[in-house]
Amino acid sequence: MTGFIIRRLGQSVIVVLGVTLIVFIMLHLLPGSLARDILGSRATAQAIAQFNHQNHLDQPFVIQYWYFLKQLLHGNLGYSYQFNRSVDSLLATELPRDLVLGGLSLILSLMIAIPVGIAQAVKRNKAGDYVGTGVSFILYSMPQYAIALLLIPQGTSALSMLEHPAGLVLPVASLTLVSFAYFSRYMRSSAIDTLAQDYIRTARAKGLSERLVLTRHLLRNSLIAVVTLVGLSIPVVITGTLIIEQVFNFPGAGLEYYQAALRNDYEVMLGITVLVGVVTVVGNLVADIGYAILDPRIRY
Repeated sequence: MTGFIIRRLGQSVIVVLGVTLIVFIMLHLLPGSLARDILGSRATAQAIAQFNHQNHLDQPFVIQYWYFLKQLLHGNLGYSYQFNRSVDSLLATELPRDLVLGGLSLILSLMIAIPVGIAQAVKRNKAGDYVGTGVSFILYSMPQYAIALLLIPQGTSALSMLEHPAGLVLPVASLTLVSFAYFSRYMRSSAIDTLAQDYIRTARAKGLSERLVLTRHLLRNSLIAVVTLVGLSIPVVITGTLIIEQVFNFPGAGLEYYQAALRNDYEVMLGITVLVGVVTVVGNLVADIGYAILDPRIRY
């Protein structure tokens, strides 16, 4: 296990470097000039040249990327000239809200989806299974913004969490419904496959109660498929969901990224994108480690 974790950490570092390089290239390919966007259309050529020199924008691309990596190694995600503050301090204000929003929705969706998926697998092709399948398909096929708009009270505007604690209820409910749909489907499918295994039949043949069979053998082995989804959902927990935050005017990193794209705030866009990339890699690493914990037979 230790050797595997070390190898995966090394691979994760390489992937993160690749993500930062791709994002850095894409943002530099965008039309316009950072100096012109910051200083304004009336800025003189001398002022633009001075700005580019101070920010190493007059250097070759490789040198610019090297300075960017040095900043990242010191925990510096950049500086927003439009807000006149660092991206770190900006995210430090917004990420706790995303942790509450995404964390609550993830926990609630798992608490509902796991027992529902197991119940559907055990009672498959029965009335309850058909009802659960129909509800999951409806929620899964609906766009996130549609669910969010349905939950917004008619004639009222969405409350932000800062204005009233009740403003957190509807965004959490929207994310929970969406997450529940695919978590429950994967849990049902995995549980059906597990029920067909020999060790389940052996456990029942030994006389174990159905409760022990379901909790000791079925649940743990069926969670392997869900672990993958949980690992990939970690970025949503950290940065929230852009659509949900925009609909409910929720002051999180997702809404901030959308607004940064509208005002061409490249530093904020770059910092949030790199953060999401790093968290995604960490989520995959956590999922891989979770496989081995749930099923020691798995080897990499």
